[in-house]
Amino acid sequence: MDKYNRKAVFSYLKKYDYLADEHDFIEVTEWKNGEGFDVEILSKVSTRFQLSFGEFAAMKKLVKKIE
Repeated sequence: MDKYNRKAVFSYLKKYDYLADEHDFIEVTEWKNGEGFDVEILSKVSTRFQLSFGEFAAMKKLVKKIE
């Protein structure tokens, strides 16, 4: 069994999303192995998902294509 600390960043969503309520937030936590991260979004509907950095790179490219 290993005990360790994880890197995480947190922000309220109100400054990014006009639809967000005052206490809605996003938190991103890096995996211990450094190959990806967990995302938790708390808003009207709570969302939690995981992405490897390769999946994240693909998603960024696809979003840029849409824009």
